Amino acid sequence: MAHQHPPRFLKLVDEAKSRVRETTVDEVKKRIDRGDKFILVDVREESEFAKDHLPGAIHLGKGVIERDIEARVLDLDAEMVLYCGGGFRSALAADNLQKMGYRNVISMDGGIREWREKRYPLE
Repeated sequence: MAHQHPPRFLKLVDEAKSRVRETTVDEVKKRIDRGDKFILVDVREESEFAKDHLPGAIHLGKGVIERDIEARVLDLDAEMVLYCGGGFRSALAADNLQKMGYRNVISMDGGIREWREKRYPLE
């Protein structure tokens, strides 16, 4: 981990992770390579997304995803894989989307940091 997160934030993330499904970086890469159909959502800040992002990802930042998701994803059963830097913000966002009625939301543990470490392609 690049830096130490504060304990109350980690507690919030741990609680969210107990309620959401998670997947691995390797599994997402396999699914992209197979051409599986799902919505890949980058929940990082706009400046982070502009620098680089996973192939085919759309951007809905953690600060606005709850407000803007319904305009971008109408189907409550649509499969969405959310990712961020390391898997914390994506877990929090996935938890909130589930509370909003989305039933097929997955958080990518490891985030773009692990994706980069494995030298997987970026746009």
